[in-house]
Amino acid sequence: MKTKYIATITGRKCISLFSLLILIIVASGCQKNFEKFNTDQTGISNANLDITSVFKPLQHEIFHDYQTAQNLSADGFGGYMMSPTPFAASYDLNYSLVDNWDKNGFNDMYTYIYAPVNKIASVGTKKNLPDFWAIALIVKVEAMHRVTDKFGPIPYSQVGKSLVATPYDSQQAVYNQFFLELDTAVNTLQTYVAANPGKTPFANYDLLYNGDYTKWIKFANSLRLRLAMHIVKIDPATAKLQGEKALANTGGLMSAPSDDAAVTVTTGTSDLYMITHDWGDNRLNATVGTYLTGYNDPRLSIYAAPATDPAVAGQYTGIRIGSALASKDDYEGYASLNTATTFTPLKAEQLMCAAESWFLKAEAGLRGWTGAGDPQTNYEQGVRVSMQQWGANVGNYLSDATSTQAAYTDPKNSANNSPAVSSITIKWDAGATNEQKLERIMTQKWLAMFPEGQEAWTEFRRTGYPKLFTVVNNKSNGTIDTQIQVRRLAYPQNEYTTNGAAVRAAVQLLGGADNGGTRLWWDVNKANF
Repeated sequence: MKTKYIATITGRKCISLFSLLILIIVASGCQKNFEKFNTDQTGISNANLDITSVFKPLQHEIFHDYQTAQNLSADGFGGYMMSPTPFAASYDLNYSLVDNWDKNGFNDMYTYIYAPVNKIASVGTKKNLPDFWAIALIVKVEAMHRVTDKFGPIPYSQVGKSLVATPYDSQQAVYNQFFLELDTAVNTLQTYVAANPGKTPFANYDLLYNGDYTKWIKFANSLRLRLAMHIVKIDPATAKLQGEKALANTGGLMSAPSDDAAVTVTTGTSDLYMITHDWGDNRLNATVGTYLTGYNDPRLSIYAAPATDPAVAGQYTGIRIGSALASKDDYEGYASLNTATTFTPLKAEQLMCAAESWFLKAEAGLRGWTGAGDPQTNYEQGVRVSMQQWGANVGNYLSDATSTQAAYTDPKNSANNSPAVSSITIKWDAGATNEQKLERIMTQKWLAMFPEGQEAWTEFRRTGYPKLFTVVNNKSNGTIDTQIQVRRLAYPQNEYTTNGAAVRAAVQLLGGADNGGTRLWWDVNKANF
C-alpha cells in the first residue's frame, strides 16, 4: 500500500497524547496544572505573553487533523470525497466508526480552540482588546459548531469550571449560546468600526480577511443564518428569530467571493493537497461526480481531475462510498480533486463561501422570513456567485431545464453501480412545490459549498438533499440504516474513562444509543414543510 497515512499518524502520536492531556486538564478545571502543561501547543504559556500570538494558530487549527477529523468521515458522508485506500476492512467510510480517528474531531477542538479562547479571556482580552475578543468568539463558534454537529450534546458552558467532571450541554443549549456569542461579537465589531473607520489593528494576525472587520461582521451574520437554518425543523420560532436577525443586520451577509471565509495556509501545504496529491488517500466521490457530469457543470474540470485508470481514463468517474477496496492501486487512478490548478498547496481552506449565504436566503424566502427576498433571485445569484468564485462561465446553465444527475457505473465492480437517485433539474420552476424548490436549492447549494464536507453532511441530514448514493457495504452491525445513512459520530472512548458520568448523561440528552444511527436534536425525522 503506497499511502503515507500510517506513518504520518505515528509521527503525530506525541502531539495527540499531549493534546489529550491538555483536554483532560481543561475539562477538570485544574487551572494551575493547565498553566504547567499548556506550553508549545497553543503558544500561550503564561499570562504575560503577547496575546496576539494566539490568533493565527487559533484560526489555522480549525482544520487540525483534517484527514481523520473530517475527510475520512464528513467529506465522504456528505457525498464529496472517497478514499481509495483500504485502511482497514471496517472503518468510517463503510459505517464501522473508528474511535481513534473520530476522537480527533472532538478532542482537538477543545485543545486547540476552546482552551486558547478560555485562556485569552482569562488575561483580560474582553476588556483590553474587545475587538480581538470578538474575533475569538466567531472562530470559537465556527469551530465548535462542527463538533456539536458531528456528535450532538457537548461540553460547552461549563468547560474548566469543575474539579471533578465537565457536564455536557444539550445541543439546544449549545446553539443558544452560539447565538449569544455571535451577538457579542457582531455588536462589538460594529461599535469598533463606527468609532474607528478604516482601522485594521487585527491585520497582522488575521488568516481570513487581512484585518477587515466589516468582512468578519458579514461572516458572523452569515454564520448566524447558517446555524438558524440548522434548527428550523426542531425550533422554528428561534430559527426564524435568529435568521431574521442575521438578515436585518446592517453589516450585511457575505455576498461576493471576496467575502469568502477561508483560512490562509501557513504550514506550506494545505491539508486537502497533502492527502490528495502527496498521499493519494483522497479521490472524488461518485455522487458529486455524477451530478457535475449530468448537469454538464462548468465547475467540473475546476473541482476535479479526470481519471487516469485505464478502465475509466479521461472520465470523471469517482468512487462510491463503501466500495470494497482490496488494494489502493485498484482505485487510486479514479477521478481526483484538481490539485494542479485549483486545490493547490497554498489554496486557502474554505470555512464558508458567499454563495452559501445566497442559498440560505433562498430557503429563508421559501419559509417566509422577513428580509429574505425572492427565492428565485437568491437561488440564481447563488449559482452565479459560485461560478464567479471558481472562475467558471455560467453561460446558459441556469436555463437548463432538462439535465439531471447521471447514473453511476463502475467497470471494476458492478456491485457499485447505481441509477441516478435524483431527477431534479437546474432551471428554477416557479410552479414547483416548496419541497421541489428546496431540493433544487439544496442541490445547487451543495455543489457550491464544495469541498467543505462538514456542512454538506449537516445539510443532507437536515433536509435529505441532495439525494446521495447509499453506502455499498454497511459494516455498522445494524446500528446505521443504509437508506437513512449515517447521522452522527460516537463519543470518544476517552470521554468514558475520564468524564464518564457526564458523557453517560449526554447520551440521555441525545435520546438514543451512542452510535452513528441516532439522530441529533436538530435532525428531525419529518417533512421539511
